[in-house]
Amino acid sequence: MSSLQSLAVLLVDDNQHMRAITSAVLNSAGIHKVHEAPDGAVALDILSHQPVDLAIVDYNMFPLDGVEFTRLVRTGPDSANIYLPIIMMSGHAEKSRIYAARDAGVTEFLVKPITAKAILDRINAVILKPRAFIKT
Repeated sequence: MSSLQSLAVLLVDDNQHMRAITSAVLNSAGIHKVHEAPDGAVALDILSHQPVDLAIVDYNMFPLDGVEFTRLVRTGPDSANIYLPIIMMSGHAEKSRIYAARDAGVTEFLVKPITAKAILDRINAVILKPRAFIKT
């Protein structure tokens, strides 16, 4: 896991408890550069000032949810990094939500309740074995 130590992660969730749990998992994996945001709007502001290697975002947030955040990262005219790997977390695993996340440009999807292994597996997948990015 030492290859993960240099990562800067943007963690976006409106639930402070979920951010604390996820941040603890990231810290235990040696990831100490974690920028936290309570919603997509704050996260976009952080992205404009801080380079990050990966975003972990919640699906359901107000005022800017994870799907809209992802869409703005992928297609926004002032996006800092349209190719940013984005892992979306959700307590809902309905196909419609997964398709909406995929169509917005999410790299990986993670269903809550999360486990440390699931988070680290997704991070390893997007960082160590990235998929080809197709812009349409």
